Amino acid sequence: MIGSFLNVCIYRLPKGIFSKERFSFCPHCKQRIRWFDNIPLLSYIFLRGRCRHCRQRISFVYPLVELIGGLCFLFLFVYLGLTPLFFIYSLLICALIVSTFTDFEERIVPNEISVGGLVVGLLISFIYPLLQGVSSHWTGLFNSFLGALVGGASLYLTGIFGNIVFRKESMGGGDIKLLAMVGAFLGWKMVLLVFFISPFFGAVVGIALKLKEKAETIPYAPFLSLGSLISLVWGKGILIWLGF
Repeated sequence: MIGSFLNVCIYRLPKGIFSKERFSFCPHCKQRIRWFDNIPLLSYIFLRGRCRHCRQRISFVYPLVELIGGLCFLFLFVYLGLTPLFFIYSLLICALIVSTFTDFEERIVPNEISVGGLVVGLLISFIYPLLQGVSSHWTGLFNSFLGALVGGASLYLTGIFGNIVFRKESMGGGDIKLLAMVGAFLGWKMVLLVFFISPFFGAVVGIALKLKEKAETIPYAPFLSLGSLISLVWGKGILIWLGF
């Protein structure tokens, strides 16, 4: 169900219509979607991937996001149990899912997600400092702010270097704000790990797109999101292995 709501965010936020429509509607014929055609995963199967009214094909992205959302929540529940960290990291994962698919489809990371998530990360770190591994509220806030600063600055400086080398914009502002948001949740050590992990995935896809489609740019938010998930689950072990 939450994955279904994330689909609404993915479709509406880049278009600036999030609050203009109360009900779900078909993107083709604009007909309102009734509740029995809006059951996560099942309705897509029953309707055979087509709108009941206009019979236009429904994008496979919709059930995919619902499935990914459900699996991520299940994994977090098994990994963390019904703890405060489960709910906090669920928020982060929701933001990463939305950012991934808006970047894939529209080449944009909405400020509502990146900047809004940054503020939420700072607030949660103050209210629940154990997110940052400390007991002091102000230390939790400081660590969160430091993580946001390191995350945003690392990509910003990378973008400046890339602009000089390639003589054109090489890093989108949305990606910079997204990594700052991740840093607000995970702290500076983990966000640096995300910074170094993500290019490995991005490079493989980037080379493939360059060879196949002659693409000049690639959506980078999906790889930042993947790097964030890896750091969230295995980051502490990786840092210990690296001697940090």
